[in-house]
Amino acid sequence: MLNNSGLRKFRPSRVSGNSAIAPEVLQELYGQGACVCPSSNRKSIFVFSQSRPFDLVELEQLLESVGWSRRPMRRVSRALDKSLLKVGLWKHDQKFPRLVGFARCTGDGVLEATIWDVAVHPIYQGSGFGKKLMTYILEALNEIGLERVTLFADPGVVAFYESQGWTLEPRGHRCAFWYAN
Repeated sequence: MLNNSGLRKFRPSRVSGNSAIAPEVLQELYGQGACVCPSSNRKSIFVFSQSRPFDLVELEQLLESVGWSRRPMRRVSRALDKSLLKVGLWKHDQKFPRLVGFARCTGDGVLEATIWDVAVHPIYQGSGFGKKLMTYILEALNEIGLERVTLFADPGVVAFYESQGWTLEPRGHRCAFWYAN
């Protein structure tokens, strides 16, 4: 579903049956505003959160799983602190939720933002989680009222973003642009 700015409207799913997460558990484990991510995987529940703190070791493991080189943890911590938006996608477990997706955004919070570090664990790639993560991020940025979003991505994943309607920069190498209007 597209909203008036051309963004796909993210709709958190209502999980039914025995796999539902009570709202109070959802908030306790994942923080204010967390929501269940729609999934065809009936055995697991996945949750988006902007407020659950990141374990830096777990985040580093996720980023390494997609082939990124290590970054100094102090710098990663500072980058997270200075980010406009941080989104985690967790595979729900009552005792030990696992981080399986991540993205962050920087920007001025008024006119522009840039999306960085989009990652979905290889086990979950091809299941639609990358698209759902991007839809969730764009919806959150739209709610802030941003007019322009820029994305930086490696050449190997540019086709993924093109398939979602991102316009490549003139040389078509490393970034794409999306405009709200």
